[in-house]
Amino acid sequence: MLHRIFSVLFCFLFLISNVFAQQKESVYAFSYFKGNGEDGLHLAYSNDGFDWKALNNDSSFLKPELSKDKLMRDPCIIRGGDNKFHMVWTVSWTDRGIGYASSEDLVNWSEQKYIPVMAHETGARNCWAPEITYDKQSGVYMIYWATTVRDRFPETQVGADDSYNHRIYYTTTKDFKFFSDTKLLYEPGFNVIDASILKDGKRWVMFLKDETREPVQKNLKIAVADRLEGPYTGASKPFTAEYWAEGPTATQIKDEWVVYFDKYREHKYGALISKDLANWIDVSDKLTMPEGIRHGTVFKITKKELRKIQKQQEETVK
Repeated sequence: MLHRIFSVLFCFLFLISNVFAQQKESVYAFSYFKGNGEDGLHLAYSNDGFDWKALNNDSSFLKPELSKDKLMRDPCIIRGGDNKFHMVWTVSWTDRGIGYASSEDLVNWSEQKYIPVMAHETGARNCWAPEITYDKQSGVYMIYWATTVRDRFPETQVGADDSYNHRIYYTTTKDFKFFSDTKLLYEPGFNVIDASILKDGKRWVMFLKDETREPVQKNLKIAVADRLEGPYTGASKPFTAEYWAEGPTATQIKDEWVVYFDKYREHKYGALISKDLANWIDVSDKLTMPEGIRHGTVFKITKKELRKIQKQQEETVK
């Protein structure tokens, strides 16, 4: 009996130590685009989450091939349950679909796939800033994005910003081959874009942008839910002090949340930290990022994966 108890305890301690070892062996990665997104995917890395360096001499890792516009804006990358990297992105200003590709090493990518997530909506004007969140418990990936559908939600319709009036929609998949019907994910009562969802203990946290122009908001807020697919609460008060913030992406460093965001009118990035997702400290002055970086996502990779990318980069230069 004691032997079995010690055996189970040993296995538990081994798993815990292995998790900590993997954490110590990881670094932060950041996917982003430059310019208008015409040259494709860019990647950067950081050991501490604040000092970021571009990979591949800040050249593109993947050129966009989809849609009439052939853009790769707002690239979102996550590590899936299959240990592969899965990416979605904005392919066009006006298409009713998004782009998808996967990779095992962030260098060699699968064939780019167009997912027509809003093709059924003839009044859909766009599909912007798609993101993926993986639910480990159910094994489901949820892909979500912002779309304006003509004549929908007229109570928040204004003429500014080309009359865009977004809400967040979603689809789910387990294999990126078959997708559920598109549904409305979040309707906060205002024009909303740039949702990004992470697990926080037993709840899900959505970071989002209030895109309201009249009266101007253009700031970042939070909503929470017990389930990945919602329903989500009403939006919090803004946690960014200034207007014109977008593209929130978050991670946890030690015991603090770090939210990076695009100060798109200033052409630079900002960062905020919080221990409770309620009280925030601006640490933008600690942040060093590649020049021209725009709306991306933060995720983790192993040091081994980073070394492989750097080695391939060196061989390309030779």
